Amino acid sequence: MLKNRKLNVFLPLLFAVVLALGMYLGHKMPGAKSGATAILFNRGNRSALQETMDLIKVKYVDTMQVANLQQEAIEGLLSHLDPHSVYIPPSSLAEVNEDLEGNFEGIGVEFNITEDTVNIVAVLAGGPSEAAGVMTGDKIIKVNDSLVAGNDITSDKIRKLLRGPKGSEVKVTMLRQQKLVDITIKRGVIPLLSIDASYLLTPGIGYIKISKFSATTYQEFMDAIRGLQRKGMEKLVIDLRQNPGGFLDAATRIADELLDGNKLILYTQGKSYPRTDYKCEKPGLFEKGELAILTDEGSASASEILAGAVQDWDRGLIIGRRTFGKGLVQEQFDLSNGGALRLTVARYYIPSGRSIQKPYTNGREAYDEDIVNRFNHGEFLNRDSIKPTDTIPYRTAKGRVVYGGGGITPDIFIPFDTSRFSPLLTEMYTRNTFANFAYQYYNTHRETFSRYQDAAAFNKQFSISDALYNDFKSFAREEKVPGLQNITAHDETEIRNRIKAMLGRQLFRTEGFYEVFNATDAMVKRAIEELKQ
Repeated sequence: MLKNRKLNVFLPLLFAVVLALGMYLGHKMPGAKSGATAILFNRGNRSALQETMDLIKVKYVDTMQVANLQQEAIEGLLSHLDPHSVYIPPSSLAEVNEDLEGNFEGIGVEFNITEDTVNIVAVLAGGPSEAAGVMTGDKIIKVNDSLVAGNDITSDKIRKLLRGPKGSEVKVTMLRQQKLVDITIKRGVIPLLSIDASYLLTPGIGYIKISKFSATTYQEFMDAIRGLQRKGMEKLVIDLRQNPGGFLDAATRIADELLDGNKLILYTQGKSYPRTDYKCEKPGLFEKGELAILTDEGSASASEILAGAVQDWDRGLIIGRRTFGKGLVQEQFDLSNGGALRLTVARYYIPSGRSIQKPYTNGREAYDEDIVNRFNHGEFLNRDSIKPTDTIPYRTAKGRVVYGGGGITPDIFIPFDTSRFSPLLTEMYTRNTFANFAYQYYNTHRETFSRYQDAAAFNKQFSISDALYNDFKSFAREEKVPGLQNITAHDETEIRNRIKAMLGRQLFRTEGFYEVFNATDAMVKRAIEELKQ
């Protein structure tokens, strides 16, 4: 009982001391004098960057858009890495993934915007729009209840309105021959093809144009090879010009169709990634026929893997100009905010052991200007101006010397054709004059083009008459294209060829364009000459 009485006497005094001590410590903590609520951060293993972001969110005097700060912080970090490690914000991720997945969900049309009017340029054969009765030449006035004509519409806005889940419906009001037509379209899965053209250049010589390496590229390639072989193909040209790359798997599987045995295609290696070899695994569809691959300064990454494997094994000829020089492998990591980080995790090395990655130690700006510098130094016009940054010689299967450190140098050099970019022609390309004219001319002369069953028939039978050429000049004058009074003979030849190519595209999409364009292309002509020998 005595002990309990003593405890009862001292308890109030103990509580008073603890309370006073707590008030004193609270007074001394940061923010106490200003009346703010003090936050005691549990640092744990958090970085200074995360601590800074937390403090800004809680303590900063003004309200901040934290998501924007985070994006800038991430991009700031990545700017100190290689140029191919990038942050993809949530708003862009779906579009980026669609391009590599090889499809999207929408209505299946190509359109352009001229003077705030959305024009249907092409309707995908077998797609939802064709089934609903949409026609080339229709003009989109409304999408559901949204007016789009003359409303400062952009391509992104139109895409967002037209795309949607497979099976959902969208009501589109079209202007057709001065009449409004309401069309309900059920959306479907729309392929984003990566092979732009596949046809015979001459009897026995096939041509395949690959624009990127997506999830569907390998199957598209196999279908193209089988189709060409049925037509008698014995030799092949693969066009990789301006192909920026894509999935590593697509490139290695195509290489497996061209190389025999269990040949090494490439290997990858990184700080946290042990060496991984990619080898041929099965008999290919085209292991023996003669082969040429076309490259230029826009051929990068997966394109360089395919071209490099062919060159290092002396399987075929590389024709064109030095490739971009990207020898880094990226892996994509999903982030909690809905975005993604595409991070470089390894380098790849082609069969001779060389890395073709060009230097990036001078910063991203210098890296981005490399192609322009190559042009200014004369590399696009003269093979002798090519200066590989890696002077260590590597050898192909037959002992030829090759170099790394800045792309794949072709076996046969074809200079850049500067005559295709005279001031007048450049104005026409910049203003999209050829495409706009082809669209208008096709819509007013549909019956003229109905006789052509495919791109090959169009290329062989159609020619640009003087009347059509004069129509184009009148159109260009209305578009106020400068320099029309100074058209040279070379300009006229190029104009006629380009009009025909764009009309071919209007009728048969990319297949029609390349059948016409390649007929006068120096690189394709050289490939045919070499393969015929």
